Amino acid sequence: MDTSDFQRARSPEAKQHREDAILAAARSLGAERGIRQITLTDIADAVGMHKSALLRYFETREQIFLRLTAADWREWSAALRSKLETAGGSPTAETVAAAFSTTLADRAMFCDLLAQAPLNLERNVSLEAVRAYKLVAHHEVDAIVEVVRRLLPGLTERDCVDVLATATSLSGAFWQMANPGPDVAALYRSDPRLAHAVFEIEPRVRRILTAMIRGTLGE
Repeated sequence: MDTSDFQRARSPEAKQHREDAILAAARSLGAERGIRQITLTDIADAVGMHKSALLRYFETREQIFLRLTAADWREWSAALRSKLETAGGSPTAETVAAAFSTTLADRAMFCDLLAQAPLNLERNVSLEAVRAYKLVAHHEVDAIVEVVRRLLPGLTERDCVDVLATATSLSGAFWQMANPGPDVAALYRSDPRLAHAVFEIEPRVRRILTAMIRGTLGE
């Protein structure tokens, strides 16, 4: 995009519009190529501004993706809670585990962000940026735990947090494993001895969560 057309946002509304455009560009690039591959220059080019101008809106590329992670926590939390509430019948370990695994597997970029957040995104931003992100995540964790405890009263609050942490951590890690670079992916497909490296995320997460919840409930 031609950066010569870029004009610095002056009003609060224009500034918000510019921030939204930056976040949208980062999301599109991240979904297409993976978070690790996207640089600040890539995002600036996609929006049509110089890198130095973009830094007036966000302190680092990590802050941009951390903002997207917070937004995705809100969106996923709402979708998960809705799925849990409308599952119907008597809730079981299997139905709760399936709600977690399917909603996470449907959100590839969120899984990528979940892995990148503690490894990279929280490490190159201000403490205030980390605080803002953590407060959003913790709020959504509380909302999810409330629903799960109501559906499965045999689980304590700590049990529910453990289930949630396991679901998000495994989905983030498994997404990285299941989506290697093109050359490595071709290697996995070409050598039968490496066939175990090719797997679907959702059923694996669902099996682990089901076993975890059933064990915690003493079933």
